[in-house]
Amino acid sequence: MNILVCEDEEILLTALEFRIRKHGFKVVLAKNDKEARKILEEQDIAGAVLDAELPEMNGISLVKHIRKNISKKMPIIMIGNMADEDRILKSIEVGANDFVTKPFKPNELVLRVRRLFMNK
Repeated sequence: MNILVCEDEEILLTALEFRIRKHGFKVVLAKNDKEARKILEEQDIAGAVLDAELPEMNGISLVKHIRKNISKKMPIIMIGNMADEDRILKSIEVGANDFVTKPFKPNELVLRVRRLFMNK
């Protein structure tokens, strides 16, 4: 099962990749929305972990793109700042299945990935 992880912070991207792979998932990495869109169009992606604050396009727009053009049912977990309650609510409204607030414990995110992506 391929999981797209889109995060612009290199250190966090590497940490997420390591943790998610460690639990048996295949991880495809993107550093921005442009890379994420290309991957989503070219590869078989079963789920996505997306940063809510991407450099060119916010994560909400990427969720909308996925729901409109890729899949209505693909599991999507957003990650972002806890202080931005409006973004958390909007992410869920446009189709994200879950939202994990930064800072988070890597094991918490992996548990949510396993719960959501293994039950799809």
